[in-house]
Amino acid sequence: MAMNERKFIDVGGIRTCYYEKGEGPVMILLHGGNFGSNDAADCSLDWGLNFDGLAENYHVIAIDKIGQGYTQNPLQDEDYTMAEVVRHACATLDAMEIKGAHLVGHSRGGYVTCRMTMDRPDLVSTCTIIDSNSCAPGIGLNEIVLANPPEPRLTAESQRWIMEHYSYSPAHVSDEWIDGLVEVAQQNSYVEACHKMASSGDGLRHTQFLPALAKDKINMFAWIRDHGMDRPTQLIWGYNDPTAPIAMGRALYDLIAARERQAQLNVFNESSHFTYREHPEAFNACLHAFIEGTRT
Repeated sequence: MAMNERKFIDVGGIRTCYYEKGEGPVMILLHGGNFGSNDAADCSLDWGLNFDGLAENYHVIAIDKIGQGYTQNPLQDEDYTMAEVVRHACATLDAMEIKGAHLVGHSRGGYVTCRMTMDRPDLVSTCTIIDSNSCAPGIGLNEIVLANPPEPRLTAESQRWIMEHYSYSPAHVSDEWIDGLVEVAQQNSYVEACHKMASSGDGLRHTQFLPALAKDKINMFAWIRDHGMDRPTQLIWGYNDPTAPIAMGRALYDLIAARERQAQLNVFNESSHFTYREHPEAFNACLHAFIEGTRT
């Protein structure tokens, strides 16, 4: 995996990890998942099959979202929300003095790129949203598709099971990737976030995180309907995604395209939730073509 050099920057008191390579227009990669997940310890290492290829044309920066990867957890319990993830991502670009970047986000990271485009258009040149049931109308099927993984959670066996069930083919689920995710999950900070979020009824996941996200999504859809994205926006979806069905992607595209002329929906066949990992070369080419096309 090429992403072996971690860099850090202080963002409002949060020690924030990122990976950087290449020259040219700035591209920001935002991974999926959320802090305290006991399914998989998603982080910037998810982009390992794409990072070098994208860096041939762009100044690529992959950021570990707050509370994930090697980025510090939120400083207070009330910040265990997706709104804080969005705020921290914007603040990270401000700290790096970046404007007009090409944002690329997967799953919950796709929600982040969408909200950043709405809230801080000065930071954004284009927005790409990948397989994000967090961002799309409808109900995701994670709880059904990913039910009953091997115990104990967050071990190599359990995380491999999760990633394979997210996938059309398990070929991209490498030992190197899984070992990296296991290392992340073993950090004291990740264990602490899991304890705070907890799947039991009194954990922050159910008392705060999910209710706040549901409310924020309603406001997001209303904003897109009434104001539009105001930036070229691309959706990339796996035709066979079991957790974010293609119908969700089409519904989101219809909402965005009603007000944004430069909107695209690109669907990959024989591809599930990790479109960019299952078809890395084709994905990178699709992303590059979209960005280049917005310049005309």
